[in-house]
Amino acid sequence: MLTVIGCLVEAHDFRLVALAAGICALAVLTTICLVSHARRAAAWSQIGWIAVAAAAGGSGIWATHFIAMLAFAPGVPSGYDVGLTALSLLLAIVLVGAGLSLAVLLGGRAAAWGGGAILGLGIAAMHYTGMAAYDVAGHKSWDPAGVAVSLGLGAILSGAALAAQIEARGLLRQLPAALLLVLAICGHHFTAMGAVTVLPDPMLAVSEAAVPNAWLAMAVALASFAILLLAAAALMLDVRDRRRSKLEAERLRSLANAAVEGLVVCTGDRIVSANNAFSKLVGLPQTALIDATLSAFLPGDAARLAMAGQPERPVEAELRQADGTLVPVEIIMQPVEYAGRPHYAVALRDLRARRQAESQIHFLAHHDALTGLANRASFGRRLDQEMRAAEGTGRKFAVLCFDLDRFKEVNDLFGHAAGDAMLESVGRIVLGELDDTQMMARLGGDEFAVLVPCEHAAAAGRLAERILEALRSGKAEGNRPQISASIGIALYPDDANERAALLSYADTALYRAKSEGRGTYRFFEARMGVEVRERRLLEHDLRHAVARGEMQLVYQPQTEVVSGEVTGFEALLRWKHPQRGYVSPAVFIPIAEESDAILQIGEWVLREACREAVTWTQPLSIAVNVSAVQIHSPSFVRLVHEVLLRTGLAASRLEVEVTETALISDPHRALLTMRQLKSLGLRIAMDDFGTGYSSLSNLRSFPFDKIKIDASFVRSVDSNEQTAAIVRSVLGLGRGLGLPVLAEGVETDAELGFLAAEQCQAAQGYLMGRPSSIAQFTRYTHPASVPEERKRG
Repeated sequence: MLTVIGCLVEAHDFRLVALAAGICALAVLTTICLVSHARRAAAWSQIGWIAVAAAAGGSGIWATHFIAMLAFAPGVPSGYDVGLTALSLLLAIVLVGAGLSLAVLLGGRAAAWGGGAILGLGIAAMHYTGMAAYDVAGHKSWDPAGVAVSLGLGAILSGAALAAQIEARGLLRQLPAALLLVLAICGHHFTAMGAVTVLPDPMLAVSEAAVPNAWLAMAVALASFAILLLAAAALMLDVRDRRRSKLEAERLRSLANAAVEGLVVCTGDRIVSANNAFSKLVGLPQTALIDATLSAFLPGDAARLAMAGQPERPVEAELRQADGTLVPVEIIMQPVEYAGRPHYAVALRDLRARRQAESQIHFLAHHDALTGLANRASFGRRLDQEMRAAEGTGRKFAVLCFDLDRFKEVNDLFGHAAGDAMLESVGRIVLGELDDTQMMARLGGDEFAVLVPCEHAAAAGRLAERILEALRSGKAEGNRPQISASIGIALYPDDANERAALLSYADTALYRAKSEGRGTYRFFEARMGVEVRERRLLEHDLRHAVARGEMQLVYQPQTEVVSGEVTGFEALLRWKHPQRGYVSPAVFIPIAEESDAILQIGEWVLREACREAVTWTQPLSIAVNVSAVQIHSPSFVRLVHEVLLRTGLAASRLEVEVTETALISDPHRALLTMRQLKSLGLRIAMDDFGTGYSSLSNLRSFPFDKIKIDASFVRSVDSNEQTAAIVRSVLGLGRGLGLPVLAEGVETDAELGFLAAEQCQAAQGYLMGRPSSIAQFTRYTHPASVPEERKRG
């Protein structure tokens, strides 16, 4: 009996053995490549690829066996039975196909080992059928142990080869599987050849039907050629597949890198691919991420369990960067097929910007965007908390409400940017006066509030004094006016024990502080509530008075003192309230100026007076009073120009009356407005002369066309020497400056006689006519339509 080593050394031609090994390797590599294609192919085409692989593998095993048989030279005549030789080829192809079908179609390692065992049995069936076809002049005997070893060797190595091929991608990675299958075929063949013994017998002759070695060599050549064709085809397929896979991978990589979100493809916990966004997110190059574990970047088990339990649904987690920093992310897992195998893709969205936006939204929901102070809602919640705490402990606290004096003028004169800067400065200045127990909030506009825990009202008063002094000492950025504020204070529970009432009372005290001179503070007193309520009701009704048609104009004539001729009229405003009746201008005009309703009312007065005056056939002048708020409004000159154009009234007939108080707060702005009004062609009169603070300097600085002496100086001018001296002085001043003087409030003939004697040019008062509707003065405005006897009368 020959051993394996003895068989190889003594009974084989090594050149043919080497050729057999080469054919075997080529056939095996071809089979492995085709199996790889079959694993990636669609279900309907997998059978075709398995059939081709079975043909390549079976014929390769068959060719390897018979080339090795040609290399076997026992030294006696031999040949091959045609039927058994063909059967051995068929068995090889069928059993190899069965084993590959099991491994590929079922998938998994168990199927791979099972299919490999069938493939190993196919090798053995082909071999022993081929040996049965071997016709030799002698007797063949078999060693059972050698046969068993050859069977086991072929089955085990074939199973290992198919199991190794499961994870193989590309030609180089498939080499270990191919090597194992080569060892299975060659190891089985030479082990089985070592298990056979040939005893020559001269009495036996080779059958004439046996195929001689030359014919067998031709058949093996054809089989080898077929293997070469299949190998070339497999190689071309592999090259094409790798090129296609590379292009697809590059395309997918480009698409993945174009994504803003981080994307990784994983198999199990191992990262197979990652895009640029994920690389930047974790702070590592892409090459360092391949084969890394996903759990290294997602340390929380909860996130991975949530993804596993709810695929395709977003899960929030924390991502660990390369430096150990934890970043909030949103994760979505999606099963995908990658490189022909099931994987899962994980998309990670950086939540830092969203968390920052949410934090900003939360901040804005509780704070003022401009100053950063608490807003009204936050202040209300803090008030509620303090009141609940005070109920059980008996603590007291004060609420200080304050706003800025004449803040609208800052916006009008310097712009809203300056107003915003002033509000920010107020927040910084007042916060500097508060401690940790006190809270400041911006309620809206220029309204602020401070909550002050205190046991005594004096403590709240001292804080109010410090706030006012700090504001007077501080300025908004740049060359801005001095900051002035008024403060109202209400005490809990002395004044009120509920939030709305407490704020209302502090606001009431604030109004009292404003009405008593501004720049100060006042505590709430019960009687204030009634006064403020009445004032607010009037303010509310006043805002709608024009739209409701409650405003009226009455006219008072202005005459020459000497001749008594009417030269014009002054338009005077009256308000007839539907419930209160006529409201005194001394009451509602200050309220209109403080609430800025005067702008709407003043525009109506100007339009109505000009519209009426343009209908007069006699070109008399029309005088209109203008408040300080209107003079300082940037749009006032444009409004006057537009009214003159729309009504068609000649500008020379319009006279604007301005009081000295309108010039004090901002002389430069007032001077600019008055010069622009003069450029339109109208006239400007100084109203209520003598009641201001700097009459002489105002006459010199501002372009006035007339002086109106206040009625308080004209009254009793004929009987009071001091009053007479003042009027004489004003009349002399007017003559010296070349300005005509009109005396208001003339009620008696004696007063008119004094004015005539002192050469006063014009007069206005009850003596010449009481303020009435313009219909009462038709004889002056439309003289041609009045009968001659009415004129004389």
